[in-house]
Amino acid sequence: MATLTTQAIALAGLNPTYAPATGGGDKCETGDRVFLHVKNGGGSPVTVTLTATATVRGQAVSNPTVSVPASGERMIGPLQPDLLQSPTDGLCAVGYSSATSVTVAALRI
Repeated sequence: MATLTTQAIALAGLNPTYAPATGGGDKCETGDRVFLHVKNGGGSPVTVTLTATATVRGQAVSNPTVSVPASGERMIGPLQPDLLQSPTDGLCAVGYSSATSVTVAALRI
């Protein structure tokens, strides 16, 4: 798993850097102003899965999933710490149904 560096969007603007999605998944920072921007350059939809680490009244919470259409993109977030922050490393685990032709950036607004 690669750890994505969170890029801050400033008043002067940002030309974000996108990393290739890692086949085994990625990790990123969480926060109420942190989002993932996922671009799918492939010919089939890709499912992005965020690993939920929270419980509600003792019941496990389902992992949120987002479908990114073929040749499309999705902004995902905000990545709320109380739902997605791992207690072991403080990061959010991100998985992809396919990493082929997929790029991703972690952004903070």
